[in-house]
Amino acid sequence: MWQRLLGRLRERRDDAAVARRPIPDDLWKRTLGRYPFLKRRDPETAATLRRLTSLFLDRKEFSAQPGVRLTDHVAVAVAAQACLPILRLGLEAYDGFVGIVLHPDQVVARRSTVDEDGVVHEYDELLSGEAMEGGPVMLSWQDVRAAGRSAADAYNVVIHEFAHVLDMADGVADGVPLLPHDLPRSEWIAVLDADYEAFCRRVDAEEDTALDPYGAQSPDEFFAVASEAFFVAPEAMKKEHPALYGVFVRYYRQDPAAEAA
Repeated sequence: MWQRLLGRLRERRDDAAVARRPIPDDLWKRTLGRYPFLKRRDPETAATLRRLTSLFLDRKEFSAQPGVRLTDHVAVAVAAQACLPILRLGLEAYDGFVGIVLHPDQVVARRSTVDEDGVVHEYDELLSGEAMEGGPVMLSWQDVRAAGRSAADAYNVVIHEFAHVLDMADGVADGVPLLPHDLPRSEWIAVLDADYEAFCRRVDAEEDTALDPYGAQSPDEFFAVASEAFFVAPEAMKKEHPALYGVFVRYYRQDPAAEAA
């Protein structure tokens, strides 16, 4: 009884949020036109993505650096792509952060590492996006805007960074997000590790891969890169990584190769 009551209250709260942040039909149609990987054949699934996008806009805080004008078009483009991975997981999966910061293009971040001898090495890293535990999520608008074209290369900065958000939900960035009860952690790790090791060997051999070679950096980057491909180039990923694709279907509760319009 209490669960039913809470469910009704939550639905009313969400209905009010959607009413506060409605997405006009013409803007939604333009967004789907720019980013075709967002389209879904099933009308109910398509409506769920649109509703989640409104809820995301209502709950998250956007800010923009000079060079980016924070219009409805910009906010919806980011929100819709961010909601694609949690279409079946629910917006609660993103409760651990609030802020999204948009930069006009890639940014340079100063990094430092300590080698095995204790020597500190500093270097500059060019970033298209970055997700930090607790937020905010930083994104290059240039890369977000080009996501419709870059999908053919299995590249999507929004999905990549929000995959990191999902990965860090348990406090550790290791390529293992919070898994459903019917997907054992041991099975996930076995599949991910096997595919990651094989992928690294292919990258080292300078072979062409369906996934971005950047994924060879670490298991958490491999998970994020594979998540990009899963949603924007699912056929290529499924062909090259069938076992990994299978566990992703069970985790994300989606089959993009079958669902895409």
